[in-house]
Amino acid sequence: AEWVAYALKRDHLSNIDRKRPYFIEDPKVRTKSADWRNYKGSGYDRGHLVPAGDRRFSEFAYKETFYTSNIAPQLNEFNSGIWNDLEKQLRNWCRRYGTLYVITGGVLDPSLERIGEEDVAVPDYYYKIIARGSGEELRVLCFLMSQENSASPLVRYLVSIDDLESLTGIDFFPGLQDNLENRVEAQVEPSAWKF
Repeated sequence: AEWVAYALKRDHLSNIDRKRPYFIEDPKVRTKSADWRNYKGSGYDRGHLVPAGDRRFSEFAYKETFYTSNIAPQLNEFNSGIWNDLEKQLRNWCRRYGTLYVITGGVLDPSLERIGEEDVAVPDYYYKIIARGSGEELRVLCFLMSQENSASPLVRYLVSIDDLESLTGIDFFPGLQDNLENRVEAQVEPSAWKF
């Protein structure tokens, strides 16, 4: 997937120990999602875009995170390091603030390294946008992380959504009223979030 979007709710947070399934192609993607074998011997993890840890509340939801449409190549040090730290921080924020809306993806461009027989693109950077509240109470954070040399505190990876949109070419909040969209997308405001 180029990106994923989902709601993370308090009642989604669970410590149920579910059996880790095999990665399989997504049965609902008609254009075919890349096969997991593209990752074999590549030196990259099959990194989840929607974390399996966010979907333990249901066996079906958990298994869906193992569809190959939900994975992207990540260096192990990144996947099990700072990226995992960010995923855990989101669960902590969900416990504290309630429902979060999350958008996650890799920054794609034609010059990226490719792996496997199906030429799966290896993003150099991954992003995660988190939103909570609505209207004037809407609070957002946008993280942009390089797979290389990512060992700083999470707050160091904050960027504006405007900057991310310039990098990706994606308009992330087209449905917001222009004045609210302009304000929210220009800010880098961590003070409304407890790190």
